[in-house]
Amino acid sequence: MRPFKILARSLLLVPLLALASAPAWSLSVNEKAGLQAAMQTYVDQQLVDGVFLYLDTKTGDTLKLHPVTAHPAMFTMGNRYVLCFDFRDDKGQPVNLDLYMARKGASYVVFHTEVNDHQMLQRFVDEGKAKTAE
Repeated sequence: MRPFKILARSLLLVPLLALASAPAWSLSVNEKAGLQAAMQTYVDQQLVDGVFLYLDTKTGDTLKLHPVTAHPAMFTMGNRYVLCFDFRDDKGQPVNLDLYMARKGASYVVFHTEVNDHQMLQRFVDEGKAKTAE
C-alpha cells in the first residue's frame, strides 16, 4: 500500500511541474498596457520629421513610413512578445511592422523589427513558438 501512495503523490505533482516549466501565455491588463505604451514610445522615438525611416536592404532605398495605428493583438514567445503597428508608405500603401519586445526592468524594449513581412511570425505560430496572448 505504501508504494501506491508514493506513486499517487508523485502523479499529483506532474501537472504542477508542467505548469511551472510551461511559458505563460496570458498577460495581465497591466502587462498589455505596458507593452502597448513601450511600443508607442519606441515608434515615437524613431520618427524623423514625423516618419519612421526604414532601410530596404535589398534595394538600398530608405522608405518613409507614416504611422497609422497599433494593433490590439499581441503574441507571446515565452518571455518575449510580438506587437504589430500599421504604417503607410509615401504612396499610401499599407506597411505592417512586427515589433519583437522583451522586458527590461519595469518596462519593455524592442529588440527586433520585421517590416511588411509576417512570414517569420507566422512560422513561429505554426511551430507553436508564438501564441496569441490572452
